[in-house]
Amino acid sequence: MAREDNLKALGRKTEYRSDYAPEVLETFVNKHQDNDYWVRFNCPEFTSLCPITGQPDFAEIRIAYVPDVRMVESKSLKLYLFSFRNHGDFHEDCVNTIMKDLIRLMDPKYIEVTGLFSPRGGISIYPFANYGRPGTKYEKLAEERFARHE
Repeated sequence: MAREDNLKALGRKTEYRSDYAPEVLETFVNKHQDNDYWVRFNCPEFTSLCPITGQPDFAEIRIAYVPDVRMVESKSLKLYLFSFRNHGDFHEDCVNTIMKDLIRLMDPKYIEVTGLFSPRGGISIYPFANYGRPGTKYEKLAEERFARHE
């Protein structure tokens, strides 16, 4: 199987960044552009910092998307999510930042990101953000999924 020459992280020693690093994200070509299909990632070990107190926040990040031409490479996604470890942002900001970075990276037909943050102070926060490419059936899909989101 041919290796994509532009991939830098896959198959090499893992170097973890200690700062927010969207530049570590990498893509490869979707070989099934004629199909609509879901790609789902479950990232149960996400951590970031509260921007006010500096205390750690823990979450499960769920990413689901319908690819077009480019797809995110999973090791680079792991390194990217790890780069939030010392990053101070509110839960809602983390989820929206992840979604927007992935949109810029891949230009997917549709994407949604959910953060299932562990309780702190007795409250759990579960932000959800989604996007469907404007002017397409995926824009309608985004509206429908957002309206039905619990």
